[in-house]
Formats: sequence, structure tokens, C-alpha cells
Amino acid sequence: MELPALAAVVVAALVLGYRFYGRYVAAQFALDDATVTPAHRKADGVDFVPTRPFYLFGQHFSAIAAAGPIVGPILACQQFGWLPCLMWIAFGVVFIGAVHDASALVASVRHDAKSIAEVVKVHLGRRAWLAILAFIWLALVYVIVAFVDITAGTFVTGDADTAGLTFRFNQGGAVALASLLYLGLALIMGTVDRLWHPPLWLQTLIFVPATLFVVWFGTQHSTLLVMSWKTWVVILMAYCAVASVTPMWLLMQPRGYLGGFVLYGALAVGVIGIFFGGFDIEQPSYVQGSLFGNTGMFPFLFVTIACGACSGFHGLVCSGTTSKQIDRESHCHPIGYGAMLLEAFVALIALATVMIVAGKPAGGPGAIYARGLGKFIALIIGDSPERLTIATTFGAMALSTFIFDTLDSATRLGRYVLQELFGAEGLVAAVLTTLVTCLVPLGFLVFGSSGRFRLFWSLFGTSNQLLASLSLLAISVWLYRGGGKRQGRVPWFTLVPMALVLAVTVTSLVLQGKSVVSASLGSTAWINGAVSVALLGLAATLVGYGVQVVRGRGPGAV
Repeated sequence: MELPALAAVVVAALVLGYRFYGRYVAAQFALDDATVTPAHRKADGVDFVPTRPFYLFGQHFSAIAAAGPIVGPILACQQFGWLPCLMWIAFGVVFIGAVHDASALVASVRHDAKSIAEVVKVHLGRRAWLAILAFIWLALVYVIVAFVDITAGTFVTGDADTAGLTFRFNQGGAVALASLLYLGLALIMGTVDRLWHPPLWLQTLIFVPATLFVVWFGTQHSTLLVMSWKTWVVILMAYCAVASVTPMWLLMQPRGYLGGFVLYGALAVGVIGIFFGGFDIEQPSYVQGSLFGNTGMFPFLFVTIACGACSGFHGLVCSGTTSKQIDRESHCHPIGYGAMLLEAFVALIALATVMIVAGKPAGGPGAIYARGLGKFIALIIGDSPERLTIATTFGAMALSTFIFDTLDSATRLGRYVLQELFGAEGLVAAVLTTLVTCLVPLGFLVFGSSGRFRLFWSLFGTSNQLLASLSLLAISVWLYRGGGKRQGRVPWFTLVPMALVLAVTVTSLVLQGKSVVSASLGSTAWINGAVSVALLGLAATLVGYGVQVVRGRGPGAV
């Protein structure tokens, strides 16, 4: 099958999934626009702000669409072939990932816009709440480790083929300069908006073209920021620490707004490249190998693709910021369910960038995605050496743009978790918990080498998807106890996905946990094994409390 036809089938599956199964899921919650949402009931103009669904959709989508749906599908395609990847993305997102996101959003709205950890506390008890907080923090550490490694890697890709160029060019240096200037633009935009409140359309006319300008400027001065991988790791971790305590209006909000245009631009380019580029599928549909075992398709295909099909991190976003801005309950369907389907399309584009490569793709997932997106952009602006260089730089910066949003969000959430866990408030507590959240992944990275994210990726994907499963567990208990007007009825639409993802992730943790016995003490494999065992214990605790509550013998509400 040709690439455009294959992509059309996947897009049709996503559209039909939204139209039929998405509506079925929404109906199970008995969404009622007559119910006053927390955004109205607790409106304060800061955190609780009723927001039109179009604008909230963009903000939510830019928050959840990070490197996971790009890196994961590319890694999985190389290991297992593109056909299993497409099947899991299409099936997983419709019946599991989007169900999780929509359910987490509705659950948070119905619980006064509280976090998913608070939903666990209400329905499974205080001990389960402590377990889920510890689980979330460990999962966030692995998010930071993987994404800092990937970003630093895109900044040190070395000299590119300079044939036909009239200037010296370093791909990594160009991406680094463009990315840092982009962050600078966000700071300027936030300051301008805070001090003078110009209309948004005027800021858009100024800062969106400026974002494209910094990409070109980066290619022209690509040797200004040529540094080692470890230097970039330290700089990026310092950025995470500072950004996580920086006021939202100064960095995260303007950067998210500008990043949304980069993201939508990448999606538009992907559509043009896939459907009108005339590219052939060069990679095998299936890579021969074991279906089960330490490197088998089950469970590692599923956890490698990770966010492209299902992500527990999304539940933290849904219950952290998005639920505080829901204007009407019915908006949970397009925002919660719909945004996850669009993320699957991001995964499809990422998969296409590796599918069109002949032979063994060179470089890591970031480089493959950048080159592929560069080829798509070249269809529009031309394929002269200089223009192709600019196009590839935009592709790489688009990836780093997605990651920046996840990095400081993950660090900020890690700080929140530790502060909540220890009941610590105030500036000193914020700084200390931020340092702890940053120093642990920094230790992993500084004493390692570039590309080690591959050693952490399986555990990152596993912990992320297991978090989604545990969130669905808490939501299922809530539904069984009367949430969504389903008291006493088994919520199969959340319970079955929970069980499927639990089976995959527990199998993955068991296989990775064996490294505690076989690997050298203190090695990366041993650390992954130890964390796997810890995550298994926390997950077993939560499942145990869930069973007890359903049987009427648990701690219940606290």
C-alpha cells in the first residue's frame, strides 16, 4: 500500500473513533452543561478561568504533544517494523489513550479540578495517595532523563554535508542557537504582555514571524554555540530548575503560545509531505524477531511507542491545568478525547519520516525526524542546499520546542509532588524540592554518555503507561461508586483498557526488574531494575487498595 493511502486509513480510523467511540465514552459520564464547572465556581482570573474550547484545545494540545509521540514510533519502527506500530497507534489511541485522557479530565472536573492523585486519595485512601505520589515522581524523573538526553543530542549533531553552501554549517549549533533565541522571544513576549497588554493579534504578528526568523538566524551563525553533550546537559538541567519556579506569565504561557504555531506548522508540513510528496515506503513492514521475551514485541512494542498511543503524563496535565479552565462539561469530549487523537497524528508523521528512509536510518530519532520534516518543507520552499539546511533546522527545532514544554512542566510537576508529599510550602521549599527533582536526573546523565536515553526509554514508557493504568484504576473505582451516574455498574470502557495496559507494563517491569540480580551493582541496568521493582511494589499497593474498596473493605474516603 502507498504511503498516502496508508495514512488515509489511519486518519479515517481516528475520525471514526472520535465520532462514534468518543461519543460513547462521553455518554458514560452523563456530561451535563447545566452543571457549573470549577472554572466558573472558583473563578479567580489566575488559575480558574473559563476558556473557550478552541483556545483551550490549543493550550492543552501543546502541553501534551512532546517528544514521546515522535521518538517512540521512530525507535519502534526500527526495531519491529512500521505495520505493528501503525496498528498499535490507531487501536491504542482510540480505545485506551483517548479514553484515559477524557476520563482523567472529567474526573478532575467532577472533583473540583483536583489532581489525579487527589482522586486516588478520595477513593482509595491516604496510603494509596502516598503510593501514587511516589510513583508519579519516579515517572517524572525518567521523563526528564530521557528528554534532556535527546535535546542535548540534537544540539551536538556535528558538521553537516556543506556541499553547495557558502558558509560553514554545524547542524547542532544551529538548532541550539535557534532554540535558545526562541526561549528569549518567549521571555520578551511575556514581559511585553505583562507591562503593556498589547492586543494578542499584534503580538502574534510580531512574535510568530520572529520565531521563523530565529531559525534562519541559527543557520547563519551555527558555530556560536558549539559545545559538548555534557555541557548542554548541565545547561538544560539548569534551565529546568529555573523555569520550574519562573512565573507562568513570564515563560510557560508565551512559550506555549508560540510553540503552538511551531507545532501546527509541523503538522501542516507533515500533511503536505505524506499526501503530496510522492515518497515511497522504504522500511520493512515487519522486522522478524521474537514476539515475547526481553526484546520481544510483547511488551516492548507498546511501551516503546509510549505517548503515541497512551500516556499517564497526559492525566497530570488534564487534572493539573486543563480541568481548571473547562467552561462546560461537554467540552471534555473534544479537548480530552480529541487532543489525544491529534497526538496520534503527530506519531503518524514521525513514523512517516523514518518509513521513507532507504536502508538503515542514520543518527538518532531526533536527527531522523528533522531530516524527514526537512524533506517535507523542501517541497514548499525548494531543495537548494541552503534552503534544505533551513528546513532541516526547523524540523530539529520543532522537536526541541516540544521537549522544552515537557521538560519544565515535568520539573514543575515534580516539585509540586514533593511539596505535596512532605507538606512543604513557601519559596524555600519550592527551591529545595526543585533541586532534588533536578539533581537525580542530572546524576544519571552526567555520569553517562550521549544516547543513553535508549537505556532508559523502555522504563520511561513503562512507567508512563503504568501511570495511565493506575489512573484508570482510580477512575474505575470512582465510576463504580457512583461517578458519572453509574453506581454499581462495572465501567468496562475504563476497566478493560486499565487491565490491558496493566498486563503490558507489569510484564515489562518484571523483565526489566530481573536486572537487579544479573547486572553489576550501580550500573544503569541495575538502577533500571531497582526502579522497576519499586514501581511494581507501588503499583501492587494501588491495585490492592482498589480491590479492597470495591469489596467494601478498603479505607474508602478520607
